[in-house]
Parts: sequence; structure tokens; C-alpha cells
Amino acid sequence: MKLAFLGMGVMGAPMAGHLKAAGHDVTVYNRTAAKARAWAACHGGAMAETPAAAAAGAEIVFACVGNDDDVRSVAYGESGAFAGMAPGAVFVDHTTASAELARELDAAAGTRGLAALDAPVSGGQAGAEKGQLTVMVGGDAAAFARAEPVMAHYGKAVTLMGPAGAGQLTKMVNQICIGGLLQGLSEALNFAQKAGLDAEKAVAVISKGAAQSWQMENRAATMLRGEFDFGFAVDWMRKDFAICLDEARRNGARLPVTALVDQFYAGVQAMGGNRWDTSSLIQLLRQR
Repeated sequence: MKLAFLGMGVMGAPMAGHLKAAGHDVTVYNRTAAKARAWAACHGGAMAETPAAAAAGAEIVFACVGNDDDVRSVAYGESGAFAGMAPGAVFVDHTTASAELARELDAAAGTRGLAALDAPVSGGQAGAEKGQLTVMVGGDAAAFARAEPVMAHYGKAVTLMGPAGAGQLTKMVNQICIGGLLQGLSEALNFAQKAGLDAEKAVAVISKGAAQSWQMENRAATMLRGEFDFGFAVDWMRKDFAICLDEARRNGARLPVTALVDQFYAGVQAMGGNRWDTSSLIQLLRQR
């Protein structure tokens, strides 16, 4: 298929690479053109100077950028992707953004004869590089049926969750879970060390029981070593939490733990840990 991918960050670049490796014709765009140029040189694909140019003739246009406003900047306007897409094409937004934006994109795409899917991902940089992401999708079922086999090149699980916005809402559920898990794991590891236990041995034991989690299996050892360079930064988690808390104010859900962990992440930022990964919550406990 002829495809376009907008956003050559730590997630978008490897995702686009999987599409090219699968034999698709991929044109990429990035706000910093050097990143798009580097991707094209590495993978043998093409680059474009604007989202509209990248999207011209593409059957599916993928985007993975920073936030709601970044998505609008690549989708709308004379140089935006929608301006370059032909009727019947599908816009797939992998950005973690608001459900409101997802519904907005769906409506705007519909007026042009396009389809839009909100499709945030989980799995981080490592999942993108390995092609093992979990993709949560909202939007039209027919558009999903067209895009799902393509997303499967980098998604181990690609699931339609419901209408526009359902993908973003599911990603919010994901982030709420992760925040609470990481705070609990941080407290447990810090407690083990303060209690004089062999913390690695303690983790080896409890990971065989009910306390086991992906975070424990993949981050406990690095947390104990004080290593926090695994792709998903504290700044981005706070952005995601702001989306979760804003949505909760609308739907009436109570998120007391999420709100508290968000403030703990603010404390990590105050320590200079803006670019540390989300498991760095333990550092806040160590300074007290």
C-alpha cells in the first residue's frame, strides 16, 4: 500500500520502519526535516516537506506526534494531511491525546470524505522497535478493517474498542493503571532496601506470586540500580495524566491515586528528572 507517516520520534520512526520492511511504499514527514531525512536514508523510503505532500495519494496516513495541538498542526490547514488526502483515505492517529480531539478529527475527516481512527499505543520505545505494541483503536469499523492488517506490522494486539474516542479513553485506563503500579513498586523496593533485605532476591520471590506485573518484571532491577533511561519520560506521563484528570472531571470518575502520583511526578521534575522514565518515582522516596 502507499502510506504516509507523520512524526519521526522514538515511537514513529521504528513504527514507520516496520511498515517499510513489510514492503509498503512509505513517505514520512517530521517537523524537524533532518529526522525525516535520516529515516529515509536508513530505510530507503521517501520524505516530504509538508504533511499534505506526504499524504498525497496515500491510502492510510499515520501520525505519532506530541499532543492535541501537534496533531491539529499536522492534520489541518493548507499544508496539513487532510488537504493532501483523497476521499476514502484513512487518518490513523497514534498520538496519546484527548478523546475530544479524536471526536473532532472524526467529524472533520467525515466532512472531507475521509475516515479517522484514534489509535494510541502502549509498549514504549522498546515495543515500537520490536513491533510488539498494543494498539487501542476508536472509530469506524470499516476503516478499522482496512487499517488493522497494516498496524499489525508493529502491533502484537490491535483492537477496536468502540466509536471515535474509545481508543484514547482506553489509553487513559492504561496510564491510570501504570501510575498506581509504579508508585506501589517504588514504595515496595524502597521499603525492601530500608529493611535490609536483598531487594533483588525479594523481587525474585514475590514476582512468582500475586504481586507480579510487567513493571516488576521489566523495571524492578533497573529501578534498584538507579537507571531511568527507557524512553517514556516523566514529562510525557504528566501530559497523559492531565488528559486523564481532565476527562475524569467530565465523566465524574474519581482518580485520587492518579492525582497523587501526578504530584509525585511533579516532584521528580523538580529534581531535574523531566526526561527520566516513569519508573523514576523511586528517586523521590530516596531523597526523604
